[in-house]
Amino acid sequence: MPTGVAIRDVREQLFDAAERVLLRDGPSALTSRAVTVEAGCAKGVLHRHFADFDAFLAELVLDRVARVEHRGAVLRDRAGEGTVADNLTGTLIDLFGSVAVAIVGLVTSRDELRARLRESRPTGVPVLTEAAVVIASYLVAERDLGRIAADAEVDTLAPTLIGAVHMLFADRKGAPPQEAAVRKVVTAVVADAG
Repeated sequence: MPTGVAIRDVREQLFDAAERVLLRDGPSALTSRAVTVEAGCAKGVLHRHFADFDAFLAELVLDRVARVEHRGAVLRDRAGEGTVADNLTGTLIDLFGSVAVAIVGLVTSRDELRARLRESRPTGVPVLTEAAVVIASYLVAERDLGRIAADAEVDTLAPTLIGAVHMLFADRKGAPPQEAAVRKVVTAVVADAG
């Protein structure tokens, strides 16, 4: 790309390029060069906006965490509508059908990235931890509406749902699970809460 040409929304362009590389080629292929080639910009662009590549990756993860939290607001607004199983199934398919599984692989494969993320998120796996909080918040809203049992252990149900459905999506190269398979897991996990 010629120098002096302004790039609009550089951060988002670089994040989207990184996501495409991550989804297509996996965490081991995610390099600053791969990102800038995918984004169609000079390598120096990334380093002008981020201290180093791990700082870039940390910001990418945090950006994707913010998206999960935004989805959480949408899910909470659905409390009382449709069925609990349908709402959870749709949200979990949306979560794991996106870049979430690849982000987990990225975080677990890069020690420096994990160390940087631990500075602001001392426990859990980024994206999955926030997804569990989102699900728990939704389940509390449904419990308050009487749509799940008053004694439902939402703080146990939420990570159980995240873990069980994550296992369905964990094979990055395979076909994603059918909606019916996700619904079956969701229904089994929340059966006693209903």
